[in-house]
Amino acid sequence: MTRYAMITGASSGIGLAMAEALARKGRSLILVARQRDLLESIAIELTQRFGVEVLFRACDLGEPLRLSGFLLELEEGERQIDLLVNCAAIRSYGPFLAQDWGHEQDLIELNILALTRLCHALGNAMAVQGGGQILNVASIAAFQPGPWMTSYAASKAYVLHFSEGLREELKRTGVKVSVLCPGPTRSAQRVIPRLANSERCLSPEEVALYTVRALEKNRAVIIPGRRNRWLAFSPRLGTRWLVRKIAGAINHAYCPR
Repeated sequence: MTRYAMITGASSGIGLAMAEALARKGRSLILVARQRDLLESIAIELTQRFGVEVLFRACDLGEPLRLSGFLLELEEGERQIDLLVNCAAIRSYGPFLAQDWGHEQDLIELNILALTRLCHALGNAMAVQGGGQILNVASIAAFQPGPWMTSYAASKAYVLHFSEGLREELKRTGVKVSVLCPGPTRSAQRVIPRLANSERCLSPEEVALYTVRALEKNRAVIIPGRRNRWLAFSPRLGTRWLVRKIAGAINHAYCPR
């Protein structure tokens, strides 16, 4: 039976780069994102380039009813998913009180609730199958409070801690859990647009290549880039009030006015 890697947020950025990196290794794919036309063109291109089966499903995972319908389809289908890559996320930046509440709620629904529900549903299926792998995408923003992008950083802190906890719980089931914590990438979709084209940032393709190699080694926390690993470690060296101040100053300097 063919086994599939399912990637959410697969239409751009790291999600798209992960799809290409896995297709290059001969993996059959299920791509999930909101834009059907874009997904279809990506699926056709990957199939032609790498000769793999690429299925796609247009779904807004932040909508609970649509997510429920999608999970029901997966449950009733016959396709085995042995790798789940949770890339789908919403970003926000700027003062929290200035944000539209609808956007903040959407962020929580997608970044936290949808990711957790997918892990629960597919994690159970993988445990029954006798094994599998889950990769959740957090951020180096998860390692400290993130003033001026408070909700986003907090949601990624949840993803980091949830993934590490789940990894320990699922060890005996044969299901492996890893969490990817990238820094800003050279992509228009990153949380701080003014950093999008910085030479200090890795490209989505570089992040994906590093991540696929780390998954093969079953790394728990994956942080591409030496500079990003230092940034993730550095909050341990200071007091929490100092870390808050420094993170807030950096975020405020780069957020759009």
